[in-house]
Amino acid sequence: MNMIIRLILLLVFAGWLIVWIMVPTKTYKLVWTPKLQDNLTSTYFGVQGTNLLLFSFPVMFVAVLSCVYLHLVQKKPQNNSTAIRSSVGAGFWRRPVIVAAPLGVVTAMELVFGLMFIALLVWSLANYLITSFRGHLHRQMDETTMMSIDQVWQAKFRSVSLRVSYLGNICWAFLFFPVTRTSSILHMFGLTSESSIKYHIWLGHLSMILFVLHTVGFIIYWLMTHQMILMLEWSETYVSNLAGNIAIVLAITIWVTSLPRVRRKMFEVFYYTHQLYPLYIVFYVLHVGASYFVMILPGIFLFVIDRYLRFLQSSRHAALASARVLPCETLELNFTKSKGLDYNPTSILFINVPSISKLQWHPFTVTSNSNMEADKLSVVIKCLGSWSQKLHKQLASNSVEHFQISVEGPYGPTSSQFIRHKGLVMVSGGSGITPMISIIREIIFQSTKPDCQVPSVRLICAFKSSADLSMLQLLVPNSGTPYDLTRIQLQIDAYITRETQQQPPSSLNPSQTLWFKPNPLDIPISGVLGPNTWLWLGAIIASSFVLFLFVLGVVTRFYIYPIDHNTGTSYHYSFPCLWYMFLLCASIFVVSSLVFIWCKKQIAMERNQIQNVEVATETTDDRELESFPLHQESLIAQATQVHYGARPDLKKLLSEIKGSDIGVLACGPKSMRHEVAKLCSSSLAQNLHFESISFNW
Repeated sequence: MNMIIRLILLLVFAGWLIVWIMVPTKTYKLVWTPKLQDNLTSTYFGVQGTNLLLFSFPVMFVAVLSCVYLHLVQKKPQNNSTAIRSSVGAGFWRRPVIVAAPLGVVTAMELVFGLMFIALLVWSLANYLITSFRGHLHRQMDETTMMSIDQVWQAKFRSVSLRVSYLGNICWAFLFFPVTRTSSILHMFGLTSESSIKYHIWLGHLSMILFVLHTVGFIIYWLMTHQMILMLEWSETYVSNLAGNIAIVLAITIWVTSLPRVRRKMFEVFYYTHQLYPLYIVFYVLHVGASYFVMILPGIFLFVIDRYLRFLQSSRHAALASARVLPCETLELNFTKSKGLDYNPTSILFINVPSISKLQWHPFTVTSNSNMEADKLSVVIKCLGSWSQKLHKQLASNSVEHFQISVEGPYGPTSSQFIRHKGLVMVSGGSGITPMISIIREIIFQSTKPDCQVPSVRLICAFKSSADLSMLQLLVPNSGTPYDLTRIQLQIDAYITRETQQQPPSSLNPSQTLWFKPNPLDIPISGVLGPNTWLWLGAIIASSFVLFLFVLGVVTRFYIYPIDHNTGTSYHYSFPCLWYMFLLCASIFVVSSLVFIWCKKQIAMERNQIQNVEVATETTDDRELESFPLHQESLIAQATQVHYGARPDLKKLLSEIKGSDIGVLACGPKSMRHEVAKLCSSSLAQNLHFESISFNW
């Protein structure tokens, strides 16, 4: 059954891509379009019936069917042997082939798809120009035989400037998929939003270059033809130039502040200017018109669903049970969670603290394990930036009895694929150890299953000071439940880069645990749509899209058509765009709200049970979080070798790794990740399979 669903999804998705390939050709314009418009143009959808069928429906169908597939896979137990076999076959495609700025680490599969996308843009531009120069331009010359050479050159220049924007619209068709956190399409390809952020960045840069060329080209054209007044035109029968100018100003503001140098040094500036994207979308749509909006509608439709569900989840504060302040200025926040919430290692939780900033959201790795800690979800925060330092200051003051925090997530992979390897080498720097903690905890849990083979683990971690070694305590849950660490082969190499010798224990501040009074208004963290998230998400996508089409058909048939009669001249050109955007949002808000309320009632049944657990936990005099099992601590210490005043020689360490199938995970500074990727991509490291874990925005 699953194979049939995958085949159907592949065929539909391939058909959608073929349509994009055919759009710029003369065949599509002269043969396909007339036939499609004759059959699909109606009084209910107007001339947009063709684009709705070819560009919107296939992606929405894929998104819904992917939700069904992921729901079925989620209910089916994983087979590690199958995962290992698939790993060997796909190893080549995951191998890094390019490791350089500004692209970063690019695998063979990413390179192939990237080249295919560039080929699509080149193909589209070439066909657009050929069709334009041989068709439209020749007709102009026939009608005005006295056209001068300068006029011909100006007309060609305008045509090139216009067609470049078509390529930007292609980028927009894919732009929002990577930032849709609960995207069934991404998960179908084994991706997550966090791992796909770089695709959003690449598409954003490429689309902005194309749109800037388009804008500059038209400004030059208007200067040459003495028509600069057209910059302020808002036409009733054609695209709005003024809306386009407003859109490009907003886009450039977002683009400039998202450049790496600005984003890293002034994160707040980057974050707040990025919130201008709704205005950018509105004026962009008003500029390009309804036809081109329908072509890129699926990505925006799915993103708005995801964004609204995130808003509904974060509208209530999460129940924060306790916080632990480690000596290395690191915080561990422990939330209560619903027992039905399952998540995989390397999942991400977005956190908002209203007392620090009501608008800022920051992502952190979930370090707890949903199998080992059924009622608790933990994240670790390294105090590096101004936001985390303010949070540390508030908690370290020990004067807070209740702490209000909103969350979104957790978001993560649909399976624990790292277990497919026979051995794991984890390389981390600083706070990059947090995803490694979640992976090691999962391996510890898997080792308790009978007849389950888990990979050997070697952790290579670099810290600035010996105080950071306290983070190694987090490798095992601090829940008082003993776990047999002898079941796993664990070796830890810790490098202290800024100290040449071990510091006396008296120089380190002891760990501090803070308990917070429960608030009846706070709720345990749970999936926004409950345990059957994928099934409910598919229902929302399907129902909201059907409702959108139904209401759009009614508005078009009984309001727009009596005025316009599908001529495109009697009804204001911008008004259909406003209708499309309004009906899209309204359909999503109505359906998502109803489903959320229904799921919320089911989730609320667990709340009283978890509150009872919280009360029982609070009466144990903090012994639960303070009773880190001594034998486990001793085993961690025995497995750890500390190197002072040195950095890890990664080339030497990785070359010593033996084994036929070794997964190499790297998380930390960019230079470290790139070095590990280069070593894994060399011809001498055929047994090493690189998997980067990066959450650097």
